Amino acid sequence: MRAAIYARYGPPEVVRVAEVDRPRIGDGDVLVKVHAATVNRTDCGYRAARPGVIRIFTGLRRPRRPVLGTEFAGVVEALGDAVTTFAVGDRVFGYNENGGFGTHAEYVAVRATGMLANIPANLTFAQAAPATEGYHYALTALRTARVEAGQDVLVYGATGAIGSAAVQILKIQAVNVTAVCDTANVDVVRALGADQVVDYTVRDFTETDQRYDVVLDAVGKSTFKQCKKLLKPTGTYLSTDLGPWLQNLLLPLVTRVGGGKRVRFPMAPQPPELMAELRAHLESGRFRPVLDERTYPLDQIVDAYRYVESGRKIGNVVLTVGFDQTETLE
Repeated sequence: MRAAIYARYGPPEVVRVAEVDRPRIGDGDVLVKVHAATVNRTDCGYRAARPGVIRIFTGLRRPRRPVLGTEFAGVVEALGDAVTTFAVGDRVFGYNENGGFGTHAEYVAVRATGMLANIPANLTFAQAAPATEGYHYALTALRTARVEAGQDVLVYGATGAIGSAAVQILKIQAVNVTAVCDTANVDVVRALGADQVVDYTVRDFTETDQRYDVVLDAVGKSTFKQCKKLLKPTGTYLSTDLGPWLQNLLLPLVTRVGGGKRVRFPMAPQPPELMAELRAHLESGRFRPVLDERTYPLDQIVDAYRYVESGRKIGNVVLTVGFDQTETLE
């Protein structure tokens, strides 16, 4: 099968498309023929080994697993002997970070009990593939902050995969949302349901009299010091990034003392039951991953990485793997 592989950490150019063996499946696994995947911030971090602590999990000197990719959508090709929850021919989508990556390829083997679900009938592969990464990271952050209905939450980076998912999840939860983005995407963010939109190219989003129960930096470009004044007396700051000095790992310990404004850092578990919730929101239309206008075939994955790292992407960048992205299966 064809797959995008890398043998060393580094820039997008370390990735190349090559022929590799099709993955084998165990008794509890599902083999999926991939129709669509994504290139996202998570993939970029693992490819470049940034932050360096990633190497503890992926290999100190060189990557242990040659095929990256976390999100996918496709068709079940084969089942392990113990699998009873899926059938050959099922359209499925999921997330495979903890399962060993491998979605930037024509086939991926995933655990049947992992983050895997049937695609709702009203979604194409290209719509389903980018649904998982942003949603589960956003949901983890909001649960870590213990967000409740009626609270005031600011989302910085509301047009990214995580930020756009956070805005939609917050509106499902009946939260008052202020979203921060640039001029070109104000209408996009309003369409997601944001109650107020701050254009950071016009004014500094921290220069406001409004105070928030939670400030979520979904792109990792702010600090607690910058955003502390935006918080209510017992408000919470979260970032999806460790911070330039890894301070977002330490500040939760420091700020928990005294009961005032504090920092929390979301650790993202991937419980299988999350997929049932996500699938229900997709089927009802309450959640839709935002898709960038650019899509890339597998052969152009290096260009996809470059674009994602340029900071210009909106929502999710889809990677097509040998199919017409308008295709649907009944």
